[in-house]
Amino acid sequence: MRYPPHGPRELGRTGVTVPPLGLGCAPLGNLYRAVPEEQARDVVHTALATGAGYFDTAPHYGLGLSEERLGRALRGRDRGSYTLSTKVGRRLRPLAPGEEAAGEGFVDTPARARVRDFSRDGIRATLEASLERLGVDAVDIVHLHDVEDHLREVYETGFPALAELRAQKVVRAIGFGMNHSDLLARLVADLDVDVVLCAGRWTLLERTAHDDLLPVCARRGTSVVVGGVYNSGLLANPSPGAPYNYAPAPAELLDRARQLAAVCAHFEVPLKAAALRFPFGHPAVAAALVGAATPEEMAENARLFTHDIPDELWHTLVARGLLAPDLPLPLND
Repeated sequence: MRYPPHGPRELGRTGVTVPPLGLGCAPLGNLYRAVPEEQARDVVHTALATGAGYFDTAPHYGLGLSEERLGRALRGRDRGSYTLSTKVGRRLRPLAPGEEAAGEGFVDTPARARVRDFSRDGIRATLEASLERLGVDAVDIVHLHDVEDHLREVYETGFPALAELRAQKVVRAIGFGMNHSDLLARLVADLDVDVVLCAGRWTLLERTAHDDLLPVCARRGTSVVVGGVYNSGLLANPSPGAPYNYAPAPAELLDRARQLAAVCAHFEVPLKAAALRFPFGHPAVAAALVGAATPEEMAENARLFTHDIPDELWHTLVARGLLAPDLPLPLND
């Protein structure tokens, strides 16, 4: 295989295909900072123009704002020209009198509240509300979102409800989205999962998914979509104070990220380009989702994804102990 990986990839055995690079739509919900409506629209249009026509959103993102903006930006587009995923597990409701919205990192959000709901009726209602906000009749993929503290409900009602929707052909692919690779591995082993979205656990700095999740997915035929390839920003700009897992990076990880950047600079490869490419060394990985708050960021991610990376870079990272020798590398065949 020649890298970067070109062409769509099928998720499991669902018939749903995704381009290898997609847009994570949390920033469209005003994650940490307000994004103007026109700017959000231009981000989506830039993703389509660069071939990154795979959009992942959720009711959680901006209390429905991300879904609403994505739907407006996609209005009038051929539904077959892009792949769409959203999530269930957090149902939205109007605020009660005197109640304030809990932003949870999102600003300038609609007057709504989140309610954890893994019941059959709750999941159906959550999906129906998402379809209304998105302005579409169906989405391609639905994930159960951040279920680490709700495993009993997942096994008893949440996943059976999603499996029923898949059997009824309401949705085409189902799975889970979170940043706990060990729990994702357990769920894939136990359940008939088409795809998982794993954030931050399979990167240049993190190998945990390689040790627990990826082997199970390869054995079960479950596709993996990776998120958080920049580890919250440390692999985008390894400078003092850079975030890692949404907190200031520990000194040892900052030093390692700087060493990674130095090797990449020697080969004239941006660190972000290497971070985007690295996860594709494992055959279970189908796509990477990267957020963007501006069309320039989206265009940059698309350019970086196609950056030429010589095999010698990966071998040098291994030789210097910056990547373990047992890790699969995205080498050019």
